[in-house]
Amino acid sequence: EEPVLLAELKPGRPQRYDWKSSCETWSVAFSPDGAWFAWSQGHCVVKLIPWPLGETELGCKTSERKSRGGKAETRSRGAAKEKTLECGQIVWGLAFSAWPAAEDGDTDPACAVGLPCLVLATGLNDGQIKVWEVQTGHLLFSLLGHQDVVRDLSFAPNGSPILVSASRDKTLRVWDLSRDGRQVQVLSGHVQWVYCCSISPDCSMLCSAAGEKSALLWSMRSYTLIRRLEGHQSSVVSCDFSPDSALLVTASYDACVIMWDPYTGEQLRTLRHVPLHSALDSSSEIHTSSLRSVCFSPEGLYLATVADDRLLRIWALELRSPVAFAPMTNGLCCMYFPHGGFIATGTRDGHVQFWTAPRVLSSLKHLCRRALRTFLTTYQVLALPIPRKLKEFLTYRTF
Repeated sequence: EEPVLLAELKPGRPQRYDWKSSCETWSVAFSPDGAWFAWSQGHCVVKLIPWPLGETELGCKTSERKSRGGKAETRSRGAAKEKTLECGQIVWGLAFSAWPAAEDGDTDPACAVGLPCLVLATGLNDGQIKVWEVQTGHLLFSLLGHQDVVRDLSFAPNGSPILVSASRDKTLRVWDLSRDGRQVQVLSGHVQWVYCCSISPDCSMLCSAAGEKSALLWSMRSYTLIRRLEGHQSSVVSCDFSPDSALLVTASYDACVIMWDPYTGEQLRTLRHVPLHSALDSSSEIHTSSLRSVCFSPEGLYLATVADDRLLRIWALELRSPVAFAPMTNGLCCMYFPHGGFIATGTRDGHVQFWTAPRVLSSLKHLCRRALRTFLTTYQVLALPIPRKLKEFLTYRTF
């Protein structure tokens, strides 16, 4: 089942090509509860859009979002209102906090420390990180420390107000929003620009990808380097953990995705982006397959990748070839909806596209594996008194 384009949103501002502005959508993000979508639509602007989109937007292929330069543009949709965040700089990275909006009577970890229940962090061209309250669109913090573009951001998935940032200044920095955004740690080890950072769902590990042939794996407990993952032949630009933290995928300009066991550093399989000669690409021009982005589906059975060959690919975990393709131009990033069924992609033109994604009913075997691997490391699984084939299944050596 090929991905179907449900909607494409375009910025309403005319394109400008001076040094003060850029039109690329470098980052898109869904809030963990699925109630909000953030779109860095270029021109130093981030759109905060209530999800799901309105029927008129999902029903038509394109919809322009007019930006009027005010502090916040709002549009009523029930209780939630669309907002425009004027960041003042080109926006490269986006990340929602992991805590959802609190229900009446619930005690929320963020609210307990005096923070709003949902915030959005934006990484900017000048090295600043601006943190916004989602419900109001108010600026909460401006985090200073990086000396160059903040390329990517990742919140700890366990609901703690810990934020990790990756920058072109070749460092990663750890911030604690419960302590007024205080810088907790600087991680140095890369010799090139850092493109991507991802915290494992169990909050034990951090992976970072830079313009190098290896990715670095860090401990989120001691903030020390665990290992260097070597295997790519060109710059590693994107990384993501599986929902149970048992797998790590890295994407590179070498047109390959490598699937790793982060606990042992073992390469489990390689997914190669072979040029697709079909009606999807009608031009005779040869396009490179340099990868831009990779992400896991929320149930952990699929991967999505965006490459420079004008294709969005969907991969099933157990197969080495894509199970579905969709033609897209100038793709830069991709992100699954947290409850499945949709993929959002951003383009160099400042557009964001929403695609259907395969819906799957996870097998009982996979659900059991995911439940076990959520709290057992590879070494702990291998130490269990169970048959070898079961150990291979639980460690993703077989499917």
